[in-house]
Amino acid sequence: MHEGLQKELQTYEKRTPKSAEAHRRALNRLPLGVASNYRAYDPYPIFVRDGQGGHLRDVDGNDYADFNLSFGALMAGHCHPAVMRAVSERLQKGTMFGMPHDMEWALAEEICSRFPVEMVRFSSSGTEATMHSVRLARAATGCDRIIKMEGGYHGLHDTALVSVKPKLEQCGDPAMPNQVPGGAGVTNATLQNTLIAQFNDLDGVERLFRIYPGEIAAVIVEPIMMNVGICMPQPGYHKGLRELCTKHGALFIFDEVKTGAKLAWGGACEYFGVKPDIVCLAKSIGGGFPLAAFGASREVMHLIADHKVFHGGTYNTNPVSMAAGLAMFREVLTRDAYKHVNHLNEKLVEGYKKTVEKTGLSAYVIGAGANGALMFRSKEIRSYRDWLEVDTELWRHYWFGMANRGVLAQPYWWDEQWTVSVAHTEADIDQHLTAFAELAPQLATAQKVGAATR
Repeated sequence: MHEGLQKELQTYEKRTPKSAEAHRRALNRLPLGVASNYRAYDPYPIFVRDGQGGHLRDVDGNDYADFNLSFGALMAGHCHPAVMRAVSERLQKGTMFGMPHDMEWALAEEICSRFPVEMVRFSSSGTEATMHSVRLARAATGCDRIIKMEGGYHGLHDTALVSVKPKLEQCGDPAMPNQVPGGAGVTNATLQNTLIAQFNDLDGVERLFRIYPGEIAAVIVEPIMMNVGICMPQPGYHKGLRELCTKHGALFIFDEVKTGAKLAWGGACEYFGVKPDIVCLAKSIGGGFPLAAFGASREVMHLIADHKVFHGGTYNTNPVSMAAGLAMFREVLTRDAYKHVNHLNEKLVEGYKKTVEKTGLSAYVIGAGANGALMFRSKEIRSYRDWLEVDTELWRHYWFGMANRGVLAQPYWWDEQWTVSVAHTEADIDQHLTAFAELAPQLATAQKVGAATR
């Protein structure tokens, strides 16, 4: 560990003693002391007290400009007035009934007006949305296998937990990547049915279709791979995937859990001009409440209506979450809001680029819609294997350094990205850029020292 990172960690521990104590207490009852593995990091995570707009406060009273935003699920920001008003009104009428209500139709109408789908079903998480989508694709095609991209994340069900974060020595031939379980408990049978290609490698996908003719139900992909910071599709990539799926009778699934609310008014479908067969939505569509959806053509969705595919869930269309979702689509995720967010993110990305150039830091900055990332690699990544070359120690120096300066630049872990919310202001962007400008010379020095000692 280099000296600069050590100093930032010492400062972090001085600023957050109550978080340290809260974590010690939680370790006794919660594995890793947290409710999700992604929230655990050394020496301990920040424990939150409250949030408002584009800021949150920790249990020690420290204020942060929040670009973490619950792993990008809060493009509305904290406690958006429209969402809070809708939820407060709904709470007076009942929280759940396990029976139909008119908000189901209303929110389905909103989704179908933005995305190229004709019918929708709802669930509570992105994991559920992608799980049901894969099941639909298998039923529609009569095939068992799917293709996902190496390093791609599509939730926590077994089919998706393959080659999410494999070590380089596990990955195998770049042309035919290995199927690596995401952890214990993923069965060998699951591995056989989840085939792996590299992101941006159309030849690799076509090769799998040739090797397994008539056996592949779907290709599932994040339009922008966001489990490796930000990995952009190369020109023609999604169009090529669309054509391959059509040619071979497989369904094309867009996992828009992250991009659906944050890339454009009509998500990645609009942004890239692509029409997938199934679209998965979650995270920011709920405005801070658990809400997810998957949609497709009438033909595909009628597999549910015809009782060929079962879809259920006690918490599906929970009235409180649905009220929040309607507020998001009708009052928060407006075309004017996207103009505002895009402007702020462009300012943030350009400010980062100027500081990187000024300090001589060997890194690059990339943005898309509401998202951006500082990537500690000299050349832009094109695949998961490129991302494995990111300087993780320097990234930790960056994250803790920014947190110590009152900015949560992004969620912890170097595979994440920042999110600009509708609640952020020009002042928040200025605060973010000022903190980075102060820290960047230290990062550049640490990088040079590290290069000299290797």
